[in-house]
Amino acid sequence: MINKTFPIVEKLLKNGFSLSIELLDILTKEAENLKSLPDANTISKLAANKREIVSQLDQFSKQLSQVLSTEKLQMTADGVSEYFKKAESAALITLDSNDLWKKIISITKQCSLLNEKNGASINILAQHTHRSLQILKGKSQHTATTYGPDGSAKSERLSNSLISV
Repeated sequence: MINKTFPIVEKLLKNGFSLSIELLDILTKEAENLKSLPDANTISKLAANKREIVSQLDQFSKQLSQVLSTEKLQMTADGVSEYFKKAESAALITLDSNDLWKKIISITKQCSLLNEKNGASINILAQHTHRSLQILKGKSQHTATTYGPDGSAKSERLSNSLISV
């Protein structure tokens, strides 16, 4: 059976590698945009592209999982490694495919880290925007902690309206 599935795995890995590179490129562009003057339209377009690539990568993962299941293997690093061992024992040349798999894993780790950093940057920008809006509405983010007659702590927001609408 592995003689029939291995060419499919080779095609899947080439596609997965291409998609991984594309995702890394999008995340890199997103990071660069967030470091400079963030443009909401650009970020929005990049996010849409990112969702599309992630969807395609999910499909790649499902397809690879189906192929591995024909050999009664799980979609894990060990499962893929075992698949390559079975292919080698069937006299199939796995060097390129194994190399692609390792590159996909490496790029995926880079993407994960970059996505976390980008998410943190977007979160900080959102907090700044929210804080700015609260200040403009006269709802300062500063709080004062006071104590009630029974000794319980109370937090009160200090408000100095900067503008009136």
